[in-house]
Amino acid sequence: MNPVFRKLALTAVIALGIAATSTAVLAAPVSQEIIEARQETQIWTTYALSPYLRASDIQVAVHGDKATLTGKVDEDVNKDLAKQIALGVRGIKEVDNQILVVGDYVAPAHPAERSFGEVVDDASIKAAVKAKLLWSKHTRGLDTDVDIRRGRVTLSGTADSAAAKALATRLTLNTRGVVSVNNQLRVDANAPSVGDKTKAAAKEVGHDFADGWITAKIKSTYVFSSNVESSDIAVDTKDGVVTLSGKVSSGAERALAIEFAENIRGVKSVNATALTSL
Repeated sequence: MNPVFRKLALTAVIALGIAATSTAVLAAPVSQEIIEARQETQIWTTYALSPYLRASDIQVAVHGDKATLTGKVDEDVNKDLAKQIALGVRGIKEVDNQILVVGDYVAPAHPAERSFGEVVDDASIKAAVKAKLLWSKHTRGLDTDVDIRRGRVTLSGTADSAAAKALATRLTLNTRGVVSVNNQLRVDANAPSVGDKTKAAAKEVGHDFADGWITAKIKSTYVFSSNVESSDIAVDTKDGVVTLSGKVSSGAERALAIEFAENIRGVKSVNATALTSL
């Protein structure tokens, strides 16, 4: 037999053997132990991500379609939340909720290393802060680094004015999950002159920002903000003119909603006559 043909034939046989083995492995049913381990991991991960449960002492065990929960929480509502999360996992039909409600339960002190849930929270907050600074017509030019640890934000870099630095603080502090803001931004001594800012503002107004983009960024800013209830505010934009309507809980919330909308790039003016406070 031709040596080359022989090599090809041998390679084909090996490949077929590997394929057959792989197919058999894939076709084999997943063991019940693996399914239960996946379910336990899914439930525990959701607890770790929940700001209400991550500090609690909860253990999860799954057998068949039943999850058993043990440990301690500080309120009945958190015990029920743990049950509902477990029931939401595919394949779990029953929950034996043995969690104890201890009114004076004190969570262990924060370890030096952040938990998985805290890391995810900080990453989400950082993305929201960076986005809000980028979308703002007054802060998008900031050379800003955002560092965050357990909701405590540090801003560093440069700002072109004291007003831009102050606005960066307000935008950050009004972001969901932010506990505090340490604004270390340095006002650049080579900040643009008033004439330069006027020219830049004129160029900005003349830029063709899509109305849909403006509306989306305003709504997203509200969603990220801790002191504005986004679901209560309707946003409509036409040729850069933004109309806000709906009801908010206070005059302070209304003022923030207007300020946040006015700060978005491409916004020429904001009409908030239809936005009322209770």
